[in-house]
Amino acid sequence: MNWNNYIKSFQSYLKIERGLSKNTVANYTFDLERLCSYLLENSISVSPEKINEETIQQFIYAVSKEVNARSQARIISGLKSFFSYMIFEDYRSDNPMELIEAPKIGRKLPDTLSVNDIDNLIAAIDLSTPEGERNRAMLETLYGCGLRVSEIISLRISDLFFEEGFIKITGKGNKQRFVPIAKSTQKFIEFYKNNVRNHLEIGKGFEDTLFLNRRGKQLTRAMVFTIIKTLAVNINLQKNISPHTLRHSFATHLLENGADLRSIQLMLGHESITTTEIYVHLDRKHLTQIINTFHPRKT
Repeated sequence: MNWNNYIKSFQSYLKIERGLSKNTVANYTFDLERLCSYLLENSISVSPEKINEETIQQFIYAVSKEVNARSQARIISGLKSFFSYMIFEDYRSDNPMELIEAPKIGRKLPDTLSVNDIDNLIAAIDLSTPEGERNRAMLETLYGCGLRVSEIISLRISDLFFEEGFIKITGKGNKQRFVPIAKSTQKFIEFYKNNVRNHLEIGKGFEDTLFLNRRGKQLTRAMVFTIIKTLAVNINLQKNISPHTLRHSFATHLLENGADLRSIQLMLGHESITTTEIYVHLDRKHLTQIINTFHPRKT
């Protein structure tokens, strides 16, 4: 088999056996294709079974000039997974990545917004247009439920359990979870659904998709990014924000108001609570409040 065949086989393994998300599989694939391009550009003819540590090290050195440490670490992680798969399938007996270490990177805390920032962001939406009503319902849901952008664009009408006060979310690796949804957020969704969405000519296959574009099809991730960044510019918000900023703000605001980390972990859909700790940062003021409220020797 050539590189392409191995990569396709690896993709199937990641999707079916490891249950990884489309985005994760796409990232792993991109990194392998980058390695293939490097080999081609440097006239290095070698198969995945025969490539050695020295060649891969040269590739990583070349990549390190183009990307930051975090991206470099991700590439190394993806290549390690690929060659571990090669061993698992008995295509190789050794892993050429075994002695290659990823650069040390600190925990990067995502930007967060204050409640006032979020109020201003949503208030800047032009509600005189059908898309405005959709955007308000969408942003209220992103922030109110702490969703990923991939989760908001794939949210279905059949996932709404408003009588019970929950929505069903399909997250990474097709893992499902139920997330509480506030009455106010429900009202925004209902208004959009009954007064905007039902006037669209809905495309085939998108009858159950909640948030649709003008053509009656599912929104793209890029479109949601554009909507949020445009609103940030409109209110002169001096922060580099994305849909994930609303998710992180959701978790931070819950924690600052007394929610426990385990509950936040379940709502965010994190497998490990360590991941939740990365997303949820605490300022010193909040830590002082925790000590003063809960420590037995606070007086």
